[in-house]
Amino acid sequence: MSTTERQRTSARRESLLGDQPGAFASARFVRITPLKARRVVDMVRGLPVAEAQAILAFAPQAASETVAKVLESAIANAETTEGLKAADLVISVALVDEGPTMKRWRPRAQGRATRINKRTSHITLAVQPADVVAGTKKKGRSA
Repeated sequence: MSTTERQRTSARRESLLGDQPGAFASARFVRITPLKARRVVDMVRGLPVAEAQAILAFAPQAASETVAKVLESAIANAETTEGLKAADLVISVALVDEGPTMKRWRPRAQGRATRINKRTSHITLAVQPADVVAGTKKKGRSA
């Protein structure tokens, strides 16, 4: 389905992709700190999906497994809803937003307690065809 045939678009899709072809996927309330997840997402931003999947498969960080799942979901969304080929896709948008923080208490010496913050993340990845991403970069540089 092309963007001209699409009947309704979500506000989230509009903010991430606009009217260009592509798809996105997100994982919300993931129990990993945003700082650790951003380290992994920064490694794959702007790469072709095959190369990004190879990097994520061998990355030692714990967040790489979750980011790989989100990437596979975005690829599947692009193939299913947009009819795009996985070989042509590039990661165009990669975001990690902070989710709610769970506050827990840990007992300490002499009757005191300290707070433990268990942070969560919202991970969003958008994939687009390589020619669309290259076209937007060229337009951005000349303007």
